[in-house]
Amino acid sequence: MPVWQWLLDAAGLLLALFLAYGIALISRRRVLSRNGGTFELSYRIRTTHPGRGWLLGLGRYSGDSLEWFRIFSLSPRPKREWQRGQVTYAGRREPSGVEQMSLYADHVVVSCSTPDGPLELAMDPSSLTGFQSWLEAGPPGGARHL
Repeated sequence: MPVWQWLLDAAGLLLALFLAYGIALISRRRVLSRNGGTFELSYRIRTTHPGRGWLLGLGRYSGDSLEWFRIFSLSPRPKREWQRGQVTYAGRREPSGVEQMSLYADHVVVSCSTPDGPLELAMDPSSLTGFQSWLEAGPPGGARHL
């Protein structure tokens, strides 16, 4: 078989794999959002370099927890999870510098504190309102978050 046919077969296989991956990502997102409560949510995994360390993802409320899924992963399980009673809202700010290019358009950076340390999330302002409501809707007698 000539080399050009091998290259054509390899290109076709790569295209098929790319399309299958895209279809799997779309299907996963539909499955995650079928019960509602999902929104675009970025998570800052590393804080060693200012403005860097952001990962794009999806957030989903599940009872008393906020689940975070990486956007380009095929895993049906959340990569991170935060319990409502352990998250305290500390404030918000506009993205600055490199963050503006790393995050979704019109997102704000939300600072929170947890027993594990500081937590930075990025979401749009309407999702922030929902996030604050979710924190405030904790069971009676819990810590005040706002």
